[in-house]
Amino acid sequence: MAVTLRDVARLAGVSIKTASNVVNGYSFVKPENRRRVEEALAATGYRPNIGARNLRRGRTGFIALVVPELGIPYFGELAGLVITAGREQGWNVLIEQTQASREGERAVLAALGPHLIDAAIISPEALHASDFADLDPGVPLVMIGEHSVDVRIDHVAIDNVLAARTAVGHLVEIGRRRIAAIGAHPYRGTAALRLAGYHQALADAGLPELVRPALHYHRQDGAAAMASLLDLPEPPDAVFCFNDLLAVGALRAIADRGLRVPEDIAVVGFDNTEEGAYSRPTLTSIAPDKHAIASTAVDLARRRIETDGEFEPEDIQTPFTLAIRESTSA
Repeated sequence: MAVTLRDVARLAGVSIKTASNVVNGYSFVKPENRRRVEEALAATGYRPNIGARNLRRGRTGFIALVVPELGIPYFGELAGLVITAGREQGWNVLIEQTQASREGERAVLAALGPHLIDAAIISPEALHASDFADLDPGVPLVMIGEHSVDVRIDHVAIDNVLAARTAVGHLVEIGRRRIAAIGAHPYRGTAALRLAGYHQALADAGLPELVRPALHYHRQDGAAAMASLLDLPEPPDAVFCFNDLLAVGALRAIADRGLRVPEDIAVVGFDNTEEGAYSRPTLTSIAPDKHAIASTAVDLARRRIETDGEFEPEDIQTPFTLAIRESTSA
């Protein structure tokens, strides 16, 4: 027969309520009682019935993760981390993608309801503050990523302006003087912040700007933009790409022209995805702490649910580093 919570409580010599408090992670349990319950849990192999617990709490047991594109490695990696963090909190994670369009993001927001999910984590690119007006108040929402909408909602992201300045500053430090940027986009919040950091870094160094747009953030977009830069009478000696896929495309375009990286042109990406760590040459890239982004977002969703929203929305910045590899260091 399946082990019950009553069996755990009996073995630990505590009340069922105390055993339940330990299983649910509540802090107001005496250390000695907590130890005894944890030993009983290990001895019996008890596993809580998540479905029954959610029903008692009036919850679905699901949270939603909404991202622009799962085909972009950063979002695929982040989705895996959110799934892991959600599972640790007893949630299953439903995933939706919006293709980075305002219409897609609005459609997903409109479909969210407490009968489907307990909370939603969204990485928006094009939403306006007015798009949140019809959001069901019964669904806690956490924003992740760089597009900061002026609404009172929990938000988790790195400092993208500083990250871009760090990337371009590294290129300046290794002696590059004609530094291009690939990834400008009129509607992407990510692009606006990273472009601002690029502008600031070049202004600090007194260097000229050379910007190429990217309609999408895929390999072919990076290759096309890099090819246009190489066609200039005076091509760049370095390029900062707004994500790793653009940078991988740029690496290919440079190789097709018989040029060397980093000897002729240094390349920096953004997101520190696995693809960049195995490209040839390996890619220097801004490395957001994706584990921290995922776990912080899930924890904010949990807190918002358990307190019925009784705390002020938080704007949390998680750390980043610059992973220096072969594309800037021969």
